[in-house]
Amino acid sequence: MQGSVYWRLSGFYFFYFSVLGTMVPYFPLYLKSLGLSAWPIGFLIAVMAGTKIIAPNIWGWLADHSGQRMTVIRLGCLMAVLPFLFLWQQQQSLWILAAIIFLYSFFWNAVLAQFEAVTLLYLRKTPERYSRVRLWGSAGFIVAVAGAGWLFDRIPISFFPVLVTLALLAIFVSSCLVSDPVEPDVAALPAQASPSFWQRLRNPSIALFFFVCFLMVLSHGAYYTFFSLLMEQFQRSHTVIGLLWGLGVVAEMILFWYMHKLLPFWGVRSLLLICLAATTARWLLLALFPQSMPIMLFAQCLHALSFAGFHAGAIETVRRLFAIQQSGKAQAFYSAVGYGAGNSLGALLSGAIWHWGYVWPFVVSALVCALAFLLVWRYLPDAFFSGVASTENNLLRTLRR
Repeated sequence: MQGSVYWRLSGFYFFYFSVLGTMVPYFPLYLKSLGLSAWPIGFLIAVMAGTKIIAPNIWGWLADHSGQRMTVIRLGCLMAVLPFLFLWQQQQSLWILAAIIFLYSFFWNAVLAQFEAVTLLYLRKTPERYSRVRLWGSAGFIVAVAGAGWLFDRIPISFFPVLVTLALLAIFVSSCLVSDPVEPDVAALPAQASPSFWQRLRNPSIALFFFVCFLMVLSHGAYYTFFSLLMEQFQRSHTVIGLLWGLGVVAEMILFWYMHKLLPFWGVRSLLLICLAATTARWLLLALFPQSMPIMLFAQCLHALSFAGFHAGAIETVRRLFAIQQSGKAQAFYSAVGYGAGNSLGALLSGAIWHWGYVWPFVVSALVCALAFLLVWRYLPDAFFSGVASTENNLLRTLRR
């Protein structure tokens, strides 16, 4: 991969995740400033995540059939800006806010899955280099989360929509610098073409893998929705909250940087099991010791495993399990099941039980993650992660026994 392509791909990730670095920590605080309680906040976060269930698959189908992935990405970037402009008007009812968030996220959520497919096409000869590109997304998140925290300690958080709008425009500009990769000639592929995308999904082991991804992301629901509010409850400033979020992403960047060496060394299955175990421990620490800054610092370092490690392992698994011509659909489905359905249900669930006390949402998250660990450990062998799941129905045989 040429250096100029590397920096263009990396630049897109930088600006895309700078939006996340502003949205994830500070959108709940912005909604709280509008007078909303835990349940409406959880509901709006769920709406934003819920569009990932449908939108990536629609845009994935369009990109796979048109072959114009970057055109689809640019359209999504540009159209996401327009509904977000209506957030500048602060006196909105809950349902108008929900409609604005739905329209914004329907287009914005179309972008990442397709850009992942573009990146993997550029990197198809060296897929282990994916983490070196993706770490610039982590850098964008850190710059945004730390900068916005510092800024919101000095200006009202009502300026939140302005900041996000500028970041959305930067994504669009960066997308214009990336051209469509040269895709392999599907007609030239071997005649024993692999099963269709939906036939592959009927394989029990593959279905279980996506269910594990769903559980892992669902367990993050309380964290993404209420971590900032929890820290604010313990009298921590916006700057400190931003630095805590940033620390997690610094740890994520370090792991991404070395992932091309760790993935072949550990293997995908071992990596996912380590990540699931570490994430279970992380949610228990947040539930039991949120008042302890040293423990919070350690828990945020575990973000390297709970997000970066698991995501890299999942992306690699999806790449191995599906044919090149199915890559757009496969990445979109992963995004829909995990970051769509998982995030949405996690936000709704945590919003519904937040009034029980801050402990319970994170305890439930730990139990969900522990279940995902047991499913991988018991039913998904190493052979599955080598991409031979089409002939290995280990789960089905086990259930029959």
